[in-house]
Amino acid sequence: MRIERSIEGLKIGIIGSGLSGLSLAALAKRKKARVFVSDCGEPHESREQQMASLGIDFEFGGHGARLWESDLIVLSSGISPSAMPVMEAANRRIPVVGELDFVAPYLRGRLIGVTGSNGKSTTTALVGHLLEGLGEKAAAIGNIGRPLGDYADAELDFVVMELSSFQLHWASSLAVEVSIVTNLDPDHIDWHGSYEKYVAAKAKLLSMQKPGGWAVLQSRDLGFFNTVTSVRKVALGWKNDGTQTDGRIEMQESEATLWRDGIPKRLFAYESLPLLGRHNRENAAMAMAAIELLGLDIRRAEPLLGTFSALPHRCEAVTTISGVNYVDDSKGTNVAAAVTALESLPGKKIVILGGQGKGEAYEPLAEAVKRSARLALVMGTEREKIQEALQKAGFKGVIPVRDMEEAVERAHREALAGETVLLSPACTSWDAYPNYKERGKHFQRLVHAIQGGEALGNSPERT
Repeated sequence: MRIERSIEGLKIGIIGSGLSGLSLAALAKRKKARVFVSDCGEPHESREQQMASLGIDFEFGGHGARLWESDLIVLSSGISPSAMPVMEAANRRIPVVGELDFVAPYLRGRLIGVTGSNGKSTTTALVGHLLEGLGEKAAAIGNIGRPLGDYADAELDFVVMELSSFQLHWASSLAVEVSIVTNLDPDHIDWHGSYEKYVAAKAKLLSMQKPGGWAVLQSRDLGFFNTVTSVRKVALGWKNDGTQTDGRIEMQESEATLWRDGIPKRLFAYESLPLLGRHNRENAAMAMAAIELLGLDIRRAEPLLGTFSALPHRCEAVTTISGVNYVDDSKGTNVAAAVTALESLPGKKIVILGGQGKGEAYEPLAEAVKRSARLALVMGTEREKIQEALQKAGFKGVIPVRDMEEAVERAHREALAGETVLLSPACTSWDAYPNYKERGKHFQRLVHAIQGGEALGNSPERT
């Protein structure tokens, strides 16, 4: 459902008071709706203060009678279709709309949508970086940590949106000019119920797209989008596999090339990119292809790659100690992300795994660890499941650890010069940390403490 008319005077109920919920509430208030925010969580002082300062009414601890007086209920990012307020709204015949459909009518400029299982934040940020470097008024927003509602009515040339499967599940009418699907691998199965439903949510980005627009995809993922025939497709592959699409990106030995109408055009030389890993070369190739497909000058864009820094906790180089590289990939919260990090970084690794799971199988992770790592330090609530998968795969270097502190301390003792200590957990952080960022920050603090000669056993940061 897309908002096609004024919401002035309507009673708008917002479910959730997190980052996107507060942004949606502020937008509805600016549009002169009567706004009420309902959150089933515990009271949150700073959020209460924000809402009070805007004159927005709210409730915490449940969904009371006032919510059901709404003319329209708007869902903040991450609200499941099985959530109580969604089910109750259906019973009461109250219209429900997702974040994207609510905000889309107020977005100005040419729209680029980025989704995928992994790499979407980096790709979104990189497209935004390139556009700004080319002198365009652009913003990289959405699931990257800048809520969509904050950019409603902003006068921009380009809006680059990172879109999660949660957001896309509820969307029905977001028409982007260029879409990018970085890759597809099992993720959020616990939320969607199946991999097929997860993929269907991602595919909505293309099915809603403007006819004749461009979609940039992995060659291996094309089969998921066979039914979408209204857009032109560019497929990325590391070799020319004969796939017939409207264009293709060839990842060659030293550079990436875009082919259209039988004509090659260099996107960039790998040496231009400061990011670690083969997967980041793919991210950059997709971002550069989007620049070309938008009709901008990739020759001017290529030097801008060199001024882009890795996003925090995404294969982020932390430091080198006695010839050992330490890399923070705490954002690797699913199996596919951890596999990608393991296989994209050169040399042998000591990998830190574990946390809270998402219902995924760990056999693919175990095979990647067997190929790319010498030791695996395993922690968290998924420790036993990951250990079991590693042992079944015949991997001998499994070391169970209590927490991050013990993991970093043991990795430092065991690592050999030329190896990489990689935090890429393949799990969420919620069993021990509020989010992946805090987990990554703790890892980095511990590494820097070792570099400074501190004994971790005495650290006040012990988790």
